[in-house]
Order: sequence, then C-alpha cells, then structure tokens
Amino acid sequence: MGRVRKNIIIDGHPCWTLFDTGARNTYIIADIANSLPKKKLTQPERVGIGGRVHHYDQICIMTALVEGKPVWTDACLLDEIGNDREGKRIEVLFGALAMQRWGIRPLPDEEKIDMSRYPKEFVEYL
Repeated sequence: MGRVRKNIIIDGHPCWTLFDTGARNTYIIADIANSLPKKKLTQPERVGIGGRVHHYDQICIMTALVEGKPVWTDACLLDEIGNDREGKRIEVLFGALAMQRWGIRPLPDEEKIDMSRYPKEFVEYL
C-alpha cells in the first residue's frame, strides 16, 4: 500500500491530503467541500477508515490542483477523516480510482507523488 501526504489546492486553499492506494474512493471533509456541488444519495453509505466506521449521505465533484495540474473526481463527504501519523488533520483522502484516472503514482519512500503519467488527453476505445 502506498501513502503520501501533500497539500492540494481546492478553491485556492491548500488542503492536507493523504494519497492512499489502499482506499478505493476519494473522501473529503464537509467543511472543505462547502463551495463544491453536492448530490444527496438515496440511502446512506458506510465506510471503514482509520479503524472507525464513517457514514455519509452526500457526494460532491471535487476539482483541485495536484502539483499544479488540474484534476477532478467524485468525493464522498465525511465529517472527519482522521489525523495522519504526525497528528495533522487529513482534509482529503485521495483514493486509488482517482489516482488511476489522473496518472498519479505515490512514491512513499520519497514522500512525493509522480505525475509523469498525467494524461495529456483521454482516448476512449470502442
């Protein structure tokens, strides 16, 4: 499992983010997602993160700058994600599906992410 912690920019503000290949989906805390478009789910979902079970009933479209490159993804709204190993509050947990879409590869040994696979265009095959 690869994990890297970095700031990303959402609506001009830095957000402490955990890039975690062990998480399938992306999560964002509600107070960071205030200005983002939201959608209410038909029924609440639950997820286990950091040894706790969390419930959410909304998702949003998160647009951000990662290493200066624009990305967007759906994100599940949580009240809290938790703290990193140094006790800093995690505001976004960037999951594997979004990393795959945007060519983001965590390099945990170097505590950085590799954006060399960032797509210049999306090509769909029929």
